[in-house]
Amino acid sequence: MRKPIVVGNWKMNKTVGEAVEFVKKLRILCKGIAGIQEIETVVCPPFTALHAVSQSLLGSTIKLGAQNLYWEKEGAFTGEISPPMLKDHGCTYVILGHSERRQHFGETNLNVSKRVVAAQSHGLIPIVCVGETLAEREEDRTLSVIEEQVRGCLRSWNHTKNQLLVIAYEPVWAIGTGRNAAPEQANEAHAFIRFLLNDLFGERASSTTRILYGGSVNPKNIEALMAQPELDGTLVGGASLDTESFVHIVKSSIRKTHASLGG
Repeated sequence: MRKPIVVGNWKMNKTVGEAVEFVKKLRILCKGIAGIQEIETVVCPPFTALHAVSQSLLGSTIKLGAQNLYWEKEGAFTGEISPPMLKDHGCTYVILGHSERRQHFGETNLNVSKRVVAAQSHGLIPIVCVGETLAEREEDRTLSVIEEQVRGCLRSWNHTKNQLLVIAYEPVWAIGTGRNAAPEQANEAHAFIRFLLNDLFGERASSTTRILYGGSVNPKNIEALMAQPELDGTLVGGASLDTESFVHIVKSSIRKTHASLGG
């Protein structure tokens, strides 16, 4: 069974002091959760808070992730951050290809694929984001857009080396809007992504890769989403900025592991 994972993407929020206080409270709340070891919990603060958060997470099961990286390990790339820098701060995961990066900063499938290779070559696990806009869904192009993004972003992924990968399906029209895909819509997209992985890389990659849902995930809709068989967890935006909301989402993911085991 694939181990569920809940990832909090803080985006451009929280000063260093706010981030440290958040993690302290999160650790206290998670410590008392039965079955917390049955899932992975990840927080992705802004770059400025990575070091402080990594220190605050020492001795915890909560893992650290970053929100982006550049594909070169060093050089004259003003304003960028490299994979070795993220590893130096204790990162395990890195979010790549988020729709906000595509929309506001011109990222493409091609340069996301370069980031995937760079992340994996330095021991980071990429969380690759894919998803359609509202116009593309209304034009019935959801699956074709997902296919183009999956093929483009993973064009250079070397799956033969058993390198870990996470994919996050995030319909662009649901991110930060308060709207979310119906659970059945999310499950359909996840099943299609798993089909693509099988077609591109074989059954092992398809069966072991975790696929997350992101897009206005919150305590009110998490249980219906996690009840879907193809969802392996969530990439949480706004709700990850509040400890109680985030912990509720974590608890719901633990309940899915129990249901899967017949508990």
